[in-house]
Amino acid sequence: MPATETTLAPAHPPGLSLPSLPRLPVHLPAPAPGWVEVTDVVVVGSGIAGLTTALYLREAGYHVTVVTKDNVDDSSTRWAQGGIAAVLAPDDTPAAHAADTLAAGAGLCDPAAVEILVSEGPARVRELIRFGASFDRHPDGRLMLTREGGHRADRVAHAGGDATGAEVQRALQELVRRDPWVRLVEHALVVDLLTEGGPTGRVTGVMLHVLGEGTPDGVGAVLARAVVLATGGIGQVYASTTNPPVSTGDGVALALRAGAAVADLEFVQFHPTALVRSGGTGPQPLISEALRGEGAYLLDPAGRRFMVGQHELAELAPRDVVAKAVHQAMRAAGTDHVWLDARHLGRAFLARRFPTILAACRAAGIDPATEPIPVAPAAHYASGGVRTDQRGRTSVPALYACGEVACTGVHGANRLASNSLLEGLVYARRIATDLVQRWDELPAPDPDRVAVPAASPPPGRTDPGAVASPADSTFTAPEAVAEARRMLQQAMSAGAGVLRSAESLTEVAAQLVKLAPAATGTGSAGWELANLLTVASGLVAAAYARQESRGCHWRADHPDPRPEWRGRLRGAVGEDGSFTLAWERA
Repeated sequence: MPATETTLAPAHPPGLSLPSLPRLPVHLPAPAPGWVEVTDVVVVGSGIAGLTTALYLREAGYHVTVVTKDNVDDSSTRWAQGGIAAVLAPDDTPAAHAADTLAAGAGLCDPAAVEILVSEGPARVRELIRFGASFDRHPDGRLMLTREGGHRADRVAHAGGDATGAEVQRALQELVRRDPWVRLVEHALVVDLLTEGGPTGRVTGVMLHVLGEGTPDGVGAVLARAVVLATGGIGQVYASTTNPPVSTGDGVALALRAGAAVADLEFVQFHPTALVRSGGTGPQPLISEALRGEGAYLLDPAGRRFMVGQHELAELAPRDVVAKAVHQAMRAAGTDHVWLDARHLGRAFLARRFPTILAACRAAGIDPATEPIPVAPAAHYASGGVRTDQRGRTSVPALYACGEVACTGVHGANRLASNSLLEGLVYARRIATDLVQRWDELPAPDPDRVAVPAASPPPGRTDPGAVASPADSTFTAPEAVAEARRMLQQAMSAGAGVLRSAESLTEVAAQLVKLAPAATGTGSAGWELANLLTVASGLVAAAYARQESRGCHWRADHPDPRPEWRGRLRGAVGEDGSFTLAWERA
């Protein structure tokens, strides 16, 4: 674990006072488990990070239980369009990839973590191919490589044109389903982590709520020597997101309730070009920046290219730069979108290279070959998460984190495009290697010592059946939960989205306090709301404390980066449910 400071560094400006935030649950209220299973390792999540971790552990000879909240393929991985960035061309170098990653991270990347990513990444991509993923190739067999925002070389491997995630997910889940040593439990929400010796004690397994065929229904427990969180992102904390509905920040919330540290929660990357659909619901379809990499460009509502002159890479500037420029163009024109123009690329090229994007546009009644595409920023990727070291270990014994749920230090204040899938691969292998090396240090699970967390809602919780709506009417418990979730998302998008300020964040915090009573009920919807509330509170606290603009954190009242803020904010939940922050030197 990186060395940390429990107080502010002397040169650091004051600013860790927080707005009034709700007390967060130390444990979620849930009945005792009705059934108990034992395995070697539990992996929570079924995207690229979780499934490759499971496969690496399986190759080492261990039994693995993979737990996923919905179907195995319902993860953010499946929706990844652009590809995987790695040094796979003879004229590219790890040093060049590292330089691009560090530049995008705006001074907050951990150089050692970045070096691991770029040096080990090529081998991990080749292993992914060994697992069965088929990437697009030239007629002579060479991998096709493209360029995305922030990259100064063609190093992004892709599959199916713009369906990389779907191909990766297909290959990995086929292997997992065929392997008798990997038990896959679908439709299972992890309610809490089981620990030995109270908060911050060694993790011994997970408590589940299962609603799938072929498995016991209700609440149960799976015990293991170690637990790996690979739950993906937090996009559903916002009203507009490219993330699937399952991305409710469960892994971050689980880790916080178990006493683990988080970091960089304020750095949420907003993808600059999500499709704006008239009357559309659900996740916003992503318009990959690979389209800009192939020559598409952005137009303001008056039809002018506005990225030229704002950055030397124009439309291929890092995502935070483009997202801010799009936001400013929308505000100046008073519209809810700008335009992405790909008409000059031609219908045949679009159909061959971007079939997924073409289909999404056509479903929305748009023909990219003859008209520009309406786009706007949407919450896309969490650069922060559960703080880990270079082996994937968290601050809680026997608890690991991998992929988007983790904060390895690779992404800093802003993720470089297509480094996310690579990070999942690289750190999955590192976690598996660490577990193999320290296996004998980890006690075998003992079913007779299952420690079920006592439900301990924090002070001030009330009956969820009496949560007021904006119209001051009263809802039943399920209606209250659904309405509170919608209100939380709207508040976060309005006050803690692309543009923030002390005033807007204080308003969000006040809204979170009002919504907290709705997160007291049991059942998947109530537990998810509690997780969203936990993540939103941590994000708001960190965004309020960081009094500068850096990477994808943009403060209207502090518009410039400040060198004294070159470090990370590390958060934790205390035993009383309060969220606290400390300063960690960069």
